[in-house]
Amino acid sequence: MIIDCAHYQDGVRRDEGAVALEEAAARTTEGGFVWLGLLEPGEQELAEVRAAFGLHELAVEDAQNIHLRPKIDNYDNDVQLVILRTARYDDDKEEVDFGNIAIFVAPTFVITVRQGMPSRLHQARQRLEQRPELLAAGSSSALWAILDEVVDDYAPVVAGLERDVDEIEATVFSGSVAPTERIYSLRSEATDFYRAVHPLLAVVATVERTAPKKLRPYLRDVHDHLLLVDEEVAAQRDLLGTVLQANMAVLSVEQTKVSVRQNSFIEQLTILATVFLPLTFITGFFGQNFAWLVQHISSYTAFMIYGLGGLIIPLALLFWWLRVRMPHADTAAAGGEPPGAGRR
Repeated sequence: MIIDCAHYQDGVRRDEGAVALEEAAARTTEGGFVWLGLLEPGEQELAEVRAAFGLHELAVEDAQNIHLRPKIDNYDNDVQLVILRTARYDDDKEEVDFGNIAIFVAPTFVITVRQGMPSRLHQARQRLEQRPELLAAGSSSALWAILDEVVDDYAPVVAGLERDVDEIEATVFSGSVAPTERIYSLRSEATDFYRAVHPLLAVVATVERTAPKKLRPYLRDVHDHLLLVDEEVAAQRDLLGTVLQANMAVLSVEQTKVSVRQNSFIEQLTILATVFLPLTFITGFFGQNFAWLVQHISSYTAFMIYGLGGLIIPLALLFWWLRVRMPHADTAAAGGEPPGAGRR
């Protein structure tokens, strides 16, 4: 779909509204340049544009696809194809939404093909139209305006990632556990954003070398802003890697604490079961009601001796075994020797 099409000459736009495709192609021979903007065009529409402006078939094929990395290619008739990636941060989903802009740049025309997430190229066009001294520099001025708009849109993405990274970092380094999946997701988003930003440095540097002298300071400014974004997103990616490792350490500590609590609980249950084991045996034995027991426990004194005494004695023996024998076993398990082991 054609969003806008205009012919620029001597730093001004010659028409109020959009120009038809055939007329725009014809005006490329009248001086100045034509700027044609397309949004997710179909194959038929791109074929018409290719025929009207004489574009290379491989360049048109590249413009139809969404690329993971920015690049710049040169074709016949002084046509350059510049691929950019637009980005916008979704705070609710904590995701970076990417788009794709393919820019055909020639001395007499500029064609932009946008795919995926929409970008604000209309604002870039309007801002450039208010700078006739730059617009008069030719088609390279349109490329500068697009690069400047795309790089400016990277700043909110960096800020959005920074907020979420700071939140996770504060959670982890306060001793709490952050969702590991969230850290992985943010690191993946930061990595994808880095792949969109870092290769663009070489593209902007190439454009700066071949641009008119009047535009080079402005392209250098775009390069400086892009370099700052590149450094920040690289730092965020590295920081998320560190936070992930710290979070795994916190998880390990929490799991150790849970294991210690479980071991303590099991130890208490084991002691309780051990205490009741001889008591259950004694009470079960005397609860058989055999003849000797019935005939000889007929007084209160006999009940105290056989009944309570039969419970106290095994408890005393159990207490002696736990206090005297178990420390020796612990010492041997630790690789030492029980007291008196070296005596003869």
